Amino acid sequence: MTGAESESIRADTIDVERERGLTIVFGDGRSCFFANDDLRRNCPCATCRELRSSGQEAWPRGDAPAEAKVVEAELVGNWGISFDWNDGHGTGIFPFESLRSWCEDESV
Repeated sequence: MTGAESESIRADTIDVERERGLTIVFGDGRSCFFANDDLRRNCPCATCRELRSSGQEAWPRGDAPAEAKVVEAELVGNWGISFDWNDGHGTGIFPFESLRSWCEDESV
């Protein structure tokens, strides 16, 4: 990985708004916002990936709250962030590299 590539995925500023979403300013200055509903729906954990691969929604499920809200957020080393959600889910780790790709793609 070149210096420019590692800079583009380094999270310099991380702002979690529990009611709204996540804003990250990456090392190259690019600012990206991720809405809670999009983050929860695209959780990268094995259970949620399996649900999506079988054509089911990872969220909302059953009696899930109407809106996803962050209960707790925790950095995972210097490479990702995990969330505990108001629906009781909390096993997914979002790598900054993946979040940067989502930001570039803008289809998530």
